[in-house]
Amino acid sequence: MAFLNGWSPQLLSILRIMSGLLFLEHGTAKLLGIPHVTMYDAGLSPLLLAAGIIELTGGVLITAGFFTRIAAFICSGEMAVGYFLYHMRMGGFFPAVNQGDAAILFCFIFLYIAAAGPGPWSIDAKRGRTT
Repeated sequence: MAFLNGWSPQLLSILRIMSGLLFLEHGTAKLLGIPHVTMYDAGLSPLLLAAGIIELTGGVLITAGFFTRIAAFICSGEMAVGYFLYHMRMGGFFPAVNQGDAAILFCFIFLYIAAAGPGPWSIDAKRGRTT
């Protein structure tokens, strides 16, 4: 598997782009109704509205690789809060039971991106601002 070592920077960029797009989808579902999620039909609580704003804004910034480290750090924190305030409260500690798998994965992927930087395929890299 040593041949993958040379691809590590590019794979970091791909991880960032795909994670950002998936995260962005959660924000558009909450704020724009696209894709439609039935549980948001009754309206958003202030906490879900704030989450949607973070997901939409953070998803765009992370996908583009612009202000990546701070955006990823904030999004990681949002997912940690979401897991403990919603998933754990609704279904206990275990993600397989409380459906918090995505929240935990987003939390740690974004924490890694905050530490590792955006990778070479990013606006930050083009601006020389990867640290």
